[in-house]
Amino acid sequence: MKMQMKFIVLAVASCLCAGSALAQSSVTVQGLVDLSVGSVKMSGDKASTAAITPGGMTTSWFGFKGVEDLGGGLKAEFALTAFLRPDTGESGRFGGDTLFSRDANVALSGSFGRVSLGRDLAPSFLPVVIFNPFGDSFDVSPLVLHWYVPSGGFASRTWANSAAGDSGWSNEIIYSTPNFSGFSANMHYQFGEKAGDTGTRNIGLNALYFNGPLALSAFYQKVQVSNPLGGSAIVDATSAPVNFASINNQTAYFVGASYDLTAAKLYATYTSSKNDNAAGKQMDDKIYSLGAKIPAGGGDILLAYANTKRNGTLTANTEYKRDTLSAGYDYNLSKRTDVYAVLMSDKISTADRATSVIAGIRHRF
Repeated sequence: MKMQMKFIVLAVASCLCAGSALAQSSVTVQGLVDLSVGSVKMSGDKASTAAITPGGMTTSWFGFKGVEDLGGGLKAEFALTAFLRPDTGESGRFGGDTLFSRDANVALSGSFGRVSLGRDLAPSFLPVVIFNPFGDSFDVSPLVLHWYVPSGGFASRTWANSAAGDSGWSNEIIYSTPNFSGFSANMHYQFGEKAGDTGTRNIGLNALYFNGPLALSAFYQKVQVSNPLGGSAIVDATSAPVNFASINNQTAYFVGASYDLTAAKLYATYTSSKNDNAAGKQMDDKIYSLGAKIPAGGGDILLAYANTKRNGTLTANTEYKRDTLSAGYDYNLSKRTDVYAVLMSDKISTADRATSVIAGIRHRF
């Protein structure tokens, strides 16, 4: 009887395995936890803050991704991933962030490319994070800070971010081309979903090219809808003393390049954004960045610099400047775990220079 039961169990398990292999589908749990400790102060802040902070090098996240082979080269895919703040156990990048603000989409892919529906990346995200040595760090990457991250308290910024509409777009369709000898492109369209106002939407395009040591990228985007929930302010909710909340239309473009010399990987980018409202032109930002990643002792030395020049009606036609310099070292303990330390200097033309220093650990699963 015992032997018979073993055969039955083995037979059932074999059938299940065969069914799974036939379907060729998989669902994986993935994520990343990143925590740092240090003293943080941006130019314009009243004082430095000593704290454990989430996402020193990468914003922490977790979630589910799946793919099913439908046959004939066609695949169905989905992603549901959420940001979290492991220092407190809270969900989201900030209070009020949606649960699956990182990814919430379903897609079909094949020889034609890929089409996805739902919440996904903004056109600017991949070019910005790939073409700087600190990657997707929203804490210490000078380019990411200048493009995506405001400085100062909510609705009372000392410096508003340059990007409109967030690093991810909701209610979005993306068509991604196949890879043509290292070249690929992504076309983005976000529905405004405002009754009777079909002209309000976000559109964009990015292109990426990788050929040996050389990599090139560009993006263009026109933003009229904020994210993730589609509120009224597309750049920032601050209305005084600078009325960033009045901006309702932004056009931006970017070009970037990197070259791997083996002894060092070099980066350079240029970004321009023009911000308008019903009254006309309001604010122009021009950002350039330089960087280097230098292999050393089982890790990488990371160096990056970004400079932004801002002027327009909102600044009373006075040019404001911001420059940020970061230097760090990232050491790999394994393929999944690394430790890092970063020193950052930040200066806004209307405030004193400020210094931040952090050290942290990042684990992928």
